[in-house]
Amino acid sequence: MGRKRLVIAIPASVISDTPHLREKTSKVGLIGRAAAVFRVDEIVVYPDNPKEEQNEDLDLIATLLSYIETPQYLRKRLFRIEPQLQYAGVLPPLRTPHHPLSGKTNAFKVGDYREGVVLSKDKEGLLVDVGFEQPALLRETEHPIGERLTLQVVKTGGRAEVQVANRSELPDYWGYTVRVEHCSLKCAVNNVKADLALGTSRKGNPFENVAHKVGSRWRVAQSILLAFGSPARGLYEIAADEGLDLDALLDFVVNMFPGQGTETVRTEEAVFATLAILNIQFGY
Repeated sequence: MGRKRLVIAIPASVISDTPHLREKTSKVGLIGRAAAVFRVDEIVVYPDNPKEEQNEDLDLIATLLSYIETPQYLRKRLFRIEPQLQYAGVLPPLRTPHHPLSGKTNAFKVGDYREGVVLSKDKEGLLVDVGFEQPALLRETEHPIGERLTLQVVKTGGRAEVQVANRSELPDYWGYTVRVEHCSLKCAVNNVKADLALGTSRKGNPFENVAHKVGSRWRVAQSILLAFGSPARGLYEIAADEGLDLDALLDFVVNMFPGQGTETVRTEEAVFATLAILNIQFGY
């Protein structure tokens, strides 16, 4: 049995109470950092207020999450200079296995993995930027210029050579992907197609009361979704605006902070704490 696939869903309004782009950037960076620390495979960003136009916030969150997940040596190739990234310098480094510190070819060996971007074609195949001093050779031709690929080093010395790798089969955690759902909470949950769908809410069942039931489902699930609301609009409020029965949509709605000492728990705080508790409880 392979590693479980873990997905988190966060609302666009996670940054709505933060007026300045610098603070928005910092908040999203904490969510990305939490996702990496606890090996989240995908972050889904969904609209949660049908009374407001949220496309700008959806796009900003997705851009920042994607930027922080991208290895530093590829960022200039994959992201244009744009206002959304004005404060990218406050984003924390992930330091995941696919964010190597060294770009020297001799620091890597055959069998190592890299992220790369296709630069051009030549008579032998494709030239790919994998963060080495010189582009590596990929002896394939079907990938378009500009495509990002997960690759394995098959030859070092002189010009390095690589081959395409299956990201899901890598031995180490390899970062998360980002997906924006433009429809609704219900749409986001249904499109994940998780074996186990959990929501977090102050109005949910205290986690300790349902931990054994959640654990029974967790152990057999191969894909797990954790849905979060925002401090101003919790999951029950979001569901009510959509005319949804949240308890019917999700398998469990749990309160991870019973007896909390603050009026609200920020989403970035909830993501960190919830993933930490589940990691200790179920050892995923």
